[in-house]
Order: sequence, then C-alpha cells, then structure tokens
Amino acid sequence: MQQALDEARAAAERGEVPVGAVVVSPAGEVVAAAGNRTRELADPTAHAEILAMRDACKAAGSERLPGYDLYVTLEPCPMCASAISQARIARLYYGAADPKSGGVAHGPRVFTHPQSHHVPEVYDGIGAAEAEALLKGFFAAKR
Repeated sequence: MQQALDEARAAAERGEVPVGAVVVSPAGEVVAAAGNRTRELADPTAHAEILAMRDACKAAGSERLPGYDLYVTLEPCPMCASAISQARIARLYYGAADPKSGGVAHGPRVFTHPQSHHVPEVYDGIGAAEAEALLKGFFAAKR
C-alpha cells in the first residue's frame, strides 16, 4: 500500500486527485503502478486502477489477471470496480472509503450484482488514515 500512497502523492503533485494503485503478481512482485491521470490525458477513464490494470495486462499478455492483487488508496468507483471484476483480480485492498462515489462498499456495490461474474476478496481500511489525509489536504487546497 505504501507504493500506492506514493503514486497518490505524485498524482497530487500533477494536479490530479490523489489516488494511487499497484498491481501485484501471484509471485508477490509489483508489476504495475499508477496514479490518476484523467486531466493530464484528457481521459475520464484514466483512473489509477484502470491505468495500473492496463499495464499489468500488457505485462501478462492477457486481458485477465487471475491470482493478482490490486492495492488502491481509495475505494474504487463503479467503473473501476467493474473493470476489477472483468480483469478477475483475486484480491482488492483499498484504503479510504468513498461514501460519495464508491462502488464497492457504497453506491451500487458492484460486486453484489448477479452481473458481476467475478468477485474478488475485498480488504478495506488499509492505510486509510494516510489516504484520507492526502485527499482532504488536496481538496482543502482547492477551496
């Protein structure tokens, strides 16, 4: 999670919402890491999770990542939760809860729907205090 927090800090320095994600292989190696780049890339899908999973899929040579873990600093939104399911991520670890825009424990709770063909193991609250502080600081500076 520390590397995901580093990616979140780097995103904030670029003026992006500070969210970071890291994909870890079944062998325990970090295979991809990213922070949000929606503004930089002018791409609404350029969330940290999506970018990290894209890079991990390229490295694996597959559209699916069975056995892989995803660490992300903020509860994934519905778009990212659906992509996590599609990628067949084995375990999702996230930091801060997102009652406003989350898609895992809040909002549509994507993994509870029958259309969600794969449900990862979910572990929340990992590094939550630091992730929340990054987000609160970022948005406080914007106001």
